[in-house]
Amino acid sequence: MSRFWSPVVETLTPYVPGEQPQMQRLVKLNTNESPYGPSPKALAAIQNQTTEDLRLYPDPESNLLKAAIAKLHGLNTNQVFVGNGSDEVLAHIFLALFKQKAPILFPDITYSFYPVYCKLYGIEYQTIPLGPQFEINTASYQIPNGGIIFPNPNAPTGRSIPRIEIETLLGKNRDSVLVIDEAYVDYGTESSIPLLRGPICPENLLVVHTLSKSRALAGLRVGFAVGHPDLIAGLERVKNSFNSYPLGQLAQAGALAAIEDQAYLERTCAKVMQTREQLIKALSDLGFETLPSSANFILTRHPKSAGEKLYQELRERGIIVRHFKNPRITEFLRITIGTDEQSQKLLKVLQEILN
Repeated sequence: MSRFWSPVVETLTPYVPGEQPQMQRLVKLNTNESPYGPSPKALAAIQNQTTEDLRLYPDPESNLLKAAIAKLHGLNTNQVFVGNGSDEVLAHIFLALFKQKAPILFPDITYSFYPVYCKLYGIEYQTIPLGPQFEINTASYQIPNGGIIFPNPNAPTGRSIPRIEIETLLGKNRDSVLVIDEAYVDYGTESSIPLLRGPICPENLLVVHTLSKSRALAGLRVGFAVGHPDLIAGLERVKNSFNSYPLGQLAQAGALAAIEDQAYLERTCAKVMQTREQLIKALSDLGFETLPSSANFILTRHPKSAGEKLYQELRERGIIVRHFKNPRITEFLRITIGTDEQSQKLLKVLQEILN
């Protein structure tokens, strides 16, 4: 602590990212990264940008990338906002749209950055409990609010809800912004982006995506939001009051190529989903209880072994998963879906521990 800190700094409880250990021969299943590399086209595009032109500032508007995102999703370019990872995009959303008189709403078990943003920006919030099976009940959000945000599928549970439920909630929540965080949508969930197409775009819906998960570009830091042009204009005002150049040339080039390589995305996501279902079945054979997942991770527990104890014993054997202190899920482990080989090693070690 320093006597020169601003008062707000003392009140912050920063977000704790997943561990990035440097251990040798590690099976790393803790931060929901893709087990497969980025699109080869993305890697080639990044390589092609490593020229003396890096002395120049990048396009501050990322126009080519915005155009590619708009084309992929059937939108106009003025419906697209890009930023330095979806975390920065979300930070701008909280500042631009959620500082309202009423509290914003999000689940009691969800992405733990949401309350961090609220404390950083002085935003009141109310958490809505997940159901008994850790499901989001959209009817619970039909109360006065200053905004609503939740991931679909939710993190860290992996559970998703169909687009029709979001459309219904949108129709009943006309006086504040509804933000759907679709970081894991490519692993088997209906996107809400189609609700933004057509001549009548909802004025209060934003959908957020990241290229860190399914497109395997976590190290590049690119995210985007799509929505009504007036919402996007508000985000642009915040962005240009904070950092006019959030995406460098390499990030823009790699992201553009990844967006355009839809075939690679579908191929790698299919592999992850197949491995996920195989892992859930194999864990069930070991006595684990796993929540239904539409993400590239699962939330699972063993009724006869404490979650933290399993986490520590896996770690001692070179397998890193995620454990949370939240009382409702403290007996669970969140396990990223890796390769088939990594899954087999995980299962072997779990069997040894349980025996």
